[in-house]
Amino acid sequence: MGQSITAAGIGEIVSAHERFVLLSHTRPDGDAIGSEVALKSVLESLGKSAQALNEDGVPDNLAFMAGSEQVERPSGPVEADVVIALDTANRERLGGNCLEAVGEGKLWVNIDHHISNEEYGDHFLVEPGAAATGEVLYGLFRELDWPVPEVARDALYIALSTDTGSFQYSNTTVRTHEMAADLVGRGLDVAKLTAKLYHDYPFRRVELLQALLQTMRLTEDGRIAWWTLSGETKRRIGMQAGDSEGLIDVLRAIRGVVVCAFVEEIADGKIRLSLRSKDPAVNVCDICARFGGGGHALAAGARMQGPVEEAVKRLLEVATETVEGAFSALNE
Repeated sequence: MGQSITAAGIGEIVSAHERFVLLSHTRPDGDAIGSEVALKSVLESLGKSAQALNEDGVPDNLAFMAGSEQVERPSGPVEADVVIALDTANRERLGGNCLEAVGEGKLWVNIDHHISNEEYGDHFLVEPGAAATGEVLYGLFRELDWPVPEVARDALYIALSTDTGSFQYSNTTVRTHEMAADLVGRGLDVAKLTAKLYHDYPFRRVELLQALLQTMRLTEDGRIAWWTLSGETKRRIGMQAGDSEGLIDVLRAIRGVVVCAFVEEIADGKIRLSLRSKDPAVNVCDICARFGGGGHALAAGARMQGPVEEAVKRLLEVATETVEGAFSALNE
């Protein structure tokens, strides 16, 4: 376990070193890529050398982001003094190729907002109350009076918007809106970014939604909803990384549903779980922790052994127990 660090401490590290490598989690989302792009842009504006790596690269739905073309997949050893891990709760989720590329002997800084963060690295700055890691970085930039170039400005907004469900989730706070307002005041074009983020999907995403809806199920009491995605369906549609981003909100919007789950078949017979809760009394991070995962109280994920049918059975056992326990406690 590392040591907690302040913004001033991170400022001292940046001042004392020249070469940085930035990492974020596998299967990256808008917060992961947006945070890398933003920090890379800011470090370079300070005269530093910064390389951004991601195990899986930039998903198709984020390729429009200015600066995202500079996020590379690891292809060999990298030269750097400091590794900064962004939006990643544990080291393993950075990916084996990224970890191999950065090697040993470097100073590690871990910047995140997940409540399940394992506080790895030499230093960590973890703010579970922040809506996104992009929000943590924004606060860091403001406190240190670092410049925020246009590329960083737009990337920070994308990080914030995607991790709050376009400012719909309960993690949206006064601080979140103040940050967004400041970015708009710096010249950000909200309509343009929103159109690219939410209104410019390939047709295969609609095909994916159609396939998912055909598998949708609810428990008898209507409190838990889920759908499943098989490897065969992914191959048939030609699914790419990022295509499923945000689709779980269709389940989340069903009246009476408290917990919803996306159950996806991935490589080597494994199953990826993505869970959402609509009620603060039900902590899906606790559910995912039962399967070795984590995340936030209202949004979390995990991986488990297949097949899909068995994974759903185990998930429903734990989720039902959790939901019933939460509501029983409220009624006492």
